Amino acid sequence: MESLVRLVQDEFVTKKDFPEFSAGDTITVYYEITEGAKTRTQFFRGVVIQKKGTGTSQTFTIRKISGTVGVERIFPVNLPALQKIEVNKRGSVRRARIYYFRNLTGKKARIKEKRR
Repeated sequence: MESLVRLVQDEFVTKKDFPEFSAGDTITVYYEITEGAKTRTQFFRGVVIQKKGTGTSQTFTIRKISGTVGVERIFPVNLPALQKIEVNKRGSVRRARIYYFRNLTGKKARIKEKRR
């Protein structure tokens, strides 16, 4: 049964080409918002906290600080409203899910940039 579901998902779900990113990277996600009859593009820039799942059910969580409040947003990779993803900085972290990042403030909340 599981293989049948996977076959249907691979057949009918359109895959978008997004750059590779991982936890600790700072990315900008451009997505479409519909308000009544109007549609507009909005962006969300922040640090990737985690990537979760595989295939068509993959999601990623982004965290940013808006004023003094931390805002997190979960995006499914196959969301039709996603337009593009830009990788701004590659972060050097030692874990795949950086939940500890939520409790850090000030200079401690910085992530080292990965050397290329």
